[in-house]
Amino acid sequence: MIITKKQPFSKEEIKKLSEEFETYIKTVIDIELKICSAGANRHFENEALLLKQGSAQSNLWGGGIDLKTLAIDNNSMINIRPNDNNHSNEIQDPAKRQGFENLMEYFFEEILNG
Repeated sequence: MIITKKQPFSKEEIKKLSEEFETYIKTVIDIELKICSAGANRHFENEALLLKQGSAQSNLWGGGIDLKTLAIDNNSMINIRPNDNNHSNEIQDPAKRQGFENLMEYFFEEILNG
């Protein structure tokens, strides 16, 4: 199940988002508009939804959260964008990476701080 929103996910929503992989949730975040789309099988599915809703490609970054360790990562094939000076599947720009991680902590605060 894919859920896209600007507010933190509830525990019930996180349970639904975990249906795809059980212990991992893939996410794509628009770091400018502060919108998270999560729960898809592939990051490009979340990315496509956000692009359709008006997000700019250069603001979309992918990653996820491991539900067992609560580790946040910023690893996604959609992050490989030479035009945006990102040549890796990891977010290379420190400010963008920090923005992504801060927003992940916001969207998943229910399990990170609970």
